[in-house]
Amino acid sequence: MRQYNKSTDYDYYEVQEDAPLLEWLLANVKGSKNKIKDTLHGRGIKVNGKVVTQYDTPLRKGMKVAVSKTKRNDLFKSRYVKIVYEDRYLVVVEKNIGILSMAAGHSSLNVKSLLDSYFVKSRQKCRAHVVHRLDRDTSGLMIYAKDMETEQILEHEWHDIVYDRRYVAVVSGEMENDEGTIANWLKDNKAYFTYSSPVDNGGKYAITHYYTLDRTVDHSLVEFRLETGRKNQIRVHSADMGHPVCGDVKYGNGDDPLHRLCLHAYVLCFYHPITHEAMEFETPIPSSFRHLFK
Repeated sequence: MRQYNKSTDYDYYEVQEDAPLLEWLLANVKGSKNKIKDTLHGRGIKVNGKVVTQYDTPLRKGMKVAVSKTKRNDLFKSRYVKIVYEDRYLVVVEKNIGILSMAAGHSSLNVKSLLDSYFVKSRQKCRAHVVHRLDRDTSGLMIYAKDMETEQILEHEWHDIVYDRRYVAVVSGEMENDEGTIANWLKDNKAYFTYSSPVDNGGKYAITHYYTLDRTVDHSLVEFRLETGRKNQIRVHSADMGHPVCGDVKYGNGDDPLHRLCLHAYVLCFYHPITHEAMEFETPIPSSFRHLFK
């Protein structure tokens, strides 16, 4: 990938030989070890346009590294949302559980309003436009557009633009299969409960591919790759398999080992709607999920 939106706020470097990130920074960037670590902690290091915070991120020859001159972005602070990537057209965030994607009712905590406040503080003449949603209790990666043109392209060409979208979940029970595909029709009833049907019920056709990453007799760690993006698709399909997502009060079986909905959107890959460059983002599987399988 080539380097994204250059600005005077960063110093730019091209990696000449493979090395772990911190080792490379200490060898190539001026400043004390503490200052470089502070910049890394403060989300001031980008590799190929993506913010990275892991000391041991592997660098390969030819990669582009951007180092913030101000150590950190002090204009956006939230325990619910992290900005993973930003340019003039869009912003990619990682949201925590407990926050809505957009407003619903009066004064509800939501990602869109936090981004709008940040845009005002940073003197950007734009608003956050919702492109897709995650449930309040689902964590992970999301895109927001900064203008209507970008939003419209993402909305109307979503299935052509997004080429890899994966979630990871802790599900109840021990998965029988290592991998497979679930496909059926999903439709809401009058109580807004999504139910599935093996035949066309007037709803929307939904396809989910799954891969079992780890398992115990009590729980399984499962990666879900969406071929379609329907409302509650993973939660319903997981329940259809007899292994509902843990902590799911709507479609689950009461199994709640982590006191949260155990669903996290951890891979999001898409072609930039304006520049058409491949943009690839991945967040770590939540440590609480992994802890169940140690």
